[in-house]
Amino acid sequence: MEKYIEKFARYLEIEKNYSAHTILNYKLDLVDFAKFIGETDLEKIDYLILRKYLGFLKQKNLSSRTVNRRLSALRSFFRFLTRDGYLKVNPVLAISSPKQEKRLPSFMTEEETAKLIEGAFAKSEKDLLGLRDRAILETFYSAGLRISELVGLNLENIDFISGTIKVLGKGKKERLVPIGDTALTAIRKYQDKKKKQIAAIFLNKNGKRITSRGVMDIVGKYIHIAGVKSGVSAHTFRHSFATHLLNRGADLRTVQELLGHASLSTTQIYIHLTTEKLKNVYDKAHPRA
Repeated sequence: MEKYIEKFARYLEIEKNYSAHTILNYKLDLVDFAKFIGETDLEKIDYLILRKYLGFLKQKNLSSRTVNRRLSALRSFFRFLTRDGYLKVNPVLAISSPKQEKRLPSFMTEEETAKLIEGAFAKSEKDLLGLRDRAILETFYSAGLRISELVGLNLENIDFISGTIKVLGKGKKERLVPIGDTALTAIRKYQDKKKKQIAAIFLNKNGKRITSRGVMDIVGKYIHIAGVKSGVSAHTFRHSFATHLLNRGADLRTVQELLGHASLSTTQIYIHLTTEKLKNVYDKAHPRA
């Protein structure tokens, strides 16, 4: 099983151009399945074994989202094995996905977002790390980036004249994203004060490219300072970015492009207008409101 997992990982990297993070997750899911089946030969894996595995996952009280992710990894793996002739029959074809609960992404109101970003303002004029923190928060909200996309930004990716940044997203796909003047100004101030100029925009206190964990810690600090509601994280900026654009009239297709979603259905989850927005529309539109 191990050698086939490695072959599959190379396929994902070379042919599918998947990111290292995605490939690692696939490998971890498949290693978990390999431990479950033990010494069972690939040719002997059938519908019953797969059903037992799903039952095993359910006993561990994993969410349906996690189970579906594991099953998705198995689907891709066995599709690869049958396509390349390692297996004659794909046993996963007979397995249906567990029903997954629909969860709306958490988001901040515009007021909460402003409060959180301004929480970095008092410190941002005093030292280099404060300027960096302010620039990170402004960039998150202005461009709606994933954490990995923000961490991977280099100075050459920013066009200060056109107000755009080149982002390397999922599957190593590049896209151009607009970025506002406020965020650009914050980045300029940070760059001007940096003693060490390297390719990476955002650095840690040791002068090296900041990590995703480092960014999450920074955002967590300002969430605590601002006293914003629980459930807010670095990724909440991306949810808020999309929600606020849609609430202010942006069309779904544009938001899809800005977020770098391959499918429009992925973006549709953001159509969860706030109660206040819905009530305002209702009051204006209904003849007896």
